[in-house]
Amino acid sequence: MEIKVLGPGCPNCRKMEEIVKKAINEMGVDAKLEKVSDIAEIMKYTMSTPGLVINGKLKHSGKPLPPIEKIKALIKEEIGQ
Repeated sequence: MEIKVLGPGCPNCRKMEEIVKKAINEMGVDAKLEKVSDIAEIMKYTMSTPGLVINGKLKHSGKPLPPIEKIKALIKEEIGQ
């Protein structure tokens, strides 16, 4: 599973990355987490940051940040649970 957190490095983007890391660890999911800060790359998915891309699919963008339970649900959705 590939997960990307999209954002230029603002506090909300860093917070999103922390929440995603925590969700992955709590779930024990084998996932590659990548922080994408290149604006051209971000714009391939969304114009609103922070963004969350799981397996190439945009799952969230903009504020407010999703709670950890929502992120876990999005990950489960992608692994078919």
